[in-house]
Order: sequence, then structure tokens, then C-alpha cells
Amino acid sequence: MHPTRKAVVTAAALLVMATAVGCEPGAGTTASHGSSSKPGCPAALSRAKQAVKKAEEVNAPWRGPTTGPKAVHGKTVVYIAQTLTNPGVAGVAEGVQEAAEIVGWHARTLNGQGTPDGQRAAFKQALRLKPDGIVISGFDPGIAAEDVKKANSAGISLIGWHAAATPGPSKDPQLFSNITSRVEDVAKISADWIIARSNGRAGVVLFTDASVPFAKRKSDLIKKELATCSGTKLLSYTNIPIPQVNSRSIGEVRSLLSRFGRKWTYSAAINDLYFGHAAPALRAAGKDGAGAPFNIGAGDGDPSAFQRVNGKDFQAATVPEPLSEQGWQIVDEFNRSFAGAPDSGYVAPVHIATAANSGGALSWDSEGYRQAYRKIWGD
Repeated sequence: MHPTRKAVVTAAALLVMATAVGCEPGAGTTASHGSSSKPGCPAALSRAKQAVKKAEEVNAPWRGPTTGPKAVHGKTVVYIAQTLTNPGVAGVAEGVQEAAEIVGWHARTLNGQGTPDGQRAAFKQALRLKPDGIVISGFDPGIAAEDVKKANSAGISLIGWHAAATPGPSKDPQLFSNITSRVEDVAKISADWIIARSNGRAGVVLFTDASVPFAKRKSDLIKKELATCSGTKLLSYTNIPIPQVNSRSIGEVRSLLSRFGRKWTYSAAINDLYFGHAAPALRAAGKDGAGAPFNIGAGDGDPSAFQRVNGKDFQAATVPEPLSEQGWQIVDEFNRSFAGAPDSGYVAPVHIATAANSGGALSWDSEGYRQAYRKIWGD
């Protein structure tokens, strides 16, 4: 059992005991905090409950690659971050640095500062460094299309993290691989959690960053899945670009509270950080951190998100990416590229973390991924 899962067993046991003596278990997945009337979508509700139950399972044995080329030594890679204030992007950067050290590579991180100009400047700086590989992390490669072509022409391997709509290799832009969970799966399970937990009765605010195609597609898919339940109403589709979340969230949340009041019972966001910045406004309005609106982050599951979830502090759930694990996967994919091998094809499965199943952990990733990759690399 993963070390961080041990507490889960205890938590689960306590939950069973609480239920047995008639106590309210708290943030139960399917507890209704909306209307006490019959669910507005019996068929969709049944499907959602089944999907959420599976996604909340705590055991996560490694199902990624177990074979591949031995480590090619002496390489240099540059990680271009959309912005290092995005905890997901920063978490993957740490994973890349850790894994690169294991294989004896030099890894450098450049901060794109959260703007197209900053990301283009970082890309140009990366090209001047003449690395063997470049990571495009959390932003659309299209904003630096000419630099992407220069990298391709120079034989620099490009790998994305949330840089394209789908996982795996990409022809336009030309990426050896794009590392991400399947956006369809993340979006669907986030919406299903709302449907299941509200018993098919929810008033939802959806936060997105429409400037990032990956994020916009995710939120559009959440919206689509919410629409499968007639009792789930989308109150607002709110666009706040990630670099502006810090400055705009309080005002936007105040406006939403003024417009919708108690009708706003649930929220979903394409990134957990929205709720970190929404919390002060919700707190100032007298809202209970463990009460409505019940918030789920459809990525990325950074430590601050887990802290809010575990503490029931204006976030009830997160659909975490295995950030460190994906950093290691990026290094493995680079190694396959350098060795002339195809990409691994691995995509991490979706998981929902709540206070009831996290065991107090501050991250989520598969059990044994470090050992698996080190064995592949011959370390």
C-alpha cells in the first residue's frame, strides 16, 4: 500500500462507524445538499454515481510503462512554464528536475510569466540555449509557432504538458508527445461528481480560462456533461484567465453571490487555483468553508488544493493530475525520443480526491512510478 494511503483505511473505518451509529459522515459523495425532492435525472444520476465511486477508489497500482530504452546520458532539457504561479505547472517542473537529475541530465526552467509575450521570450531564450529537448508547459504552442518550427528544424525534441487537446504525439504543432490526462475523462468526472453529490439538483458556476484552448475545451465538456441532468442548472460560465485569477476572483465572486445567492450551490473550475482566490470573498460573505457552494477543481491537484480539500476550506474535491509522476514521464518520453523509440502511449487515469479518501495526503500519483522508471532507465 502507498504510504499516503494508510490513513485512508483509518478514515474509511471511521466513516463506516459514523454511519453505523446514525451520524452524518460529512462530505459523502452522494449526499444531497440541494433539493430534497426527487432527482431531476434518474438515469444520468445513476451513471454519475457509478463513475464517481470508481474514481474515488484509493488504490493506484502502476499501470504505466515497464519497458523502454536505457537512459541516454548527458542531455540538456529546458522547461518553459506558462507561469510558475500556476501550481500545476510548477509541480510538473519539480518532477522534471527530479527525474533529470536521476538520469544525469541538465534541466533548466524558464518562466513564461503568464503572458504570450513572456512565453515567446522564454521560447526564444530556450532556443538560444540549444538544448536537446524543450517542454512546452501549460500554454498553446501556437503563440510561438515560428519558434516551434525553428525547434523542429534544429532537431530539438518538443514535449508538451497540457499544450494540446489530446495526449500523445502531435503533428500540428509537431510534438513528440503531449502529457496530460484525457480532458474528456477529467471534465466528465468533474461534472458527474456534482450530479452525484447534489442528487441531481445543483446550481452551478463554471470557471474557465478561454484564452487556453485546452482549458476552454475542458470547461465546454464540463458544461456538456452537466446538461445531461435536467435538474442541474448552469448559472454562470465565468471566464477569468489564469494570470488574472489573483486580481479578479474576489470581485467576480462577490458579483456571483449578489446575482445568485443561495441558488449557487456548486462550482467547477478548470484549475484548483480559482478556489484558492475565491475563498476570501466566500469567507467575507459569511459562507462556511465546508458548506455550499461545494467546489471541485478539474485539475491540477497541487498541494494547496489538497490542503483546502482536507481542511474543508471552500473546496470539496479535486481531480488531480499526478504532477510529479508526469514530470518523470516527460523525462522518460524525452529519453525515448533521444533513443529513436516511439512514445510510451501512457495516459494516467482520472481520480477524485476528497477529505474522505485522501488520507491527509497533499498529492496523488500512482504507486511505484519512480521505481518503474528507474528500472527502465537502468539506474
